[in-house]
Amino acid sequence: MAGPQIYVFFPGTAREALTFYADVFGGALSLHTYQDFGRSDGPPDAVAHGVLNGVVALAGSDAAEGRATVRPEGIMLSLLGTAEPEVLHEWFDRLSVDGSVLDPLSPKPWGASDGQVIDRHGLHWLVGYEPAI
Repeated sequence: MAGPQIYVFFPGTAREALTFYADVFGGALSLHTYQDFGRSDGPPDAVAHGVLNGVVALAGSDAAEGRATVRPEGIMLSLLGTAEPEVLHEWFDRLSVDGSVLDPLSPKPWGASDGQVIDRHGLHWLVGYEPAI
């Protein structure tokens, strides 16, 4: 890993969310349950630790009892220039399903193309690219 990795505490939806991100971005997904880790602070089948490794890396778990869950305020996950434009458009479209498009992925006055979406699991994404030279 080259830099910080986002780790999200989900409200009992980690399996669904991390599987969704694996479907959107590809990569290898590993999931471990509370039972696998011998934890008793949540349901045995809850995700204690999950990791998506690939072009987009993301980790998370189901929040233990009494812990806060994801509330991304004042932060975006940036995918600027992380793939070819057609792939970024596909990712944006897939993240948008049952989510909320804040700004369509389209050309901007400064020459780049970008857009913002909050996906169905509450993560805020900035997706975009510079024009081809």
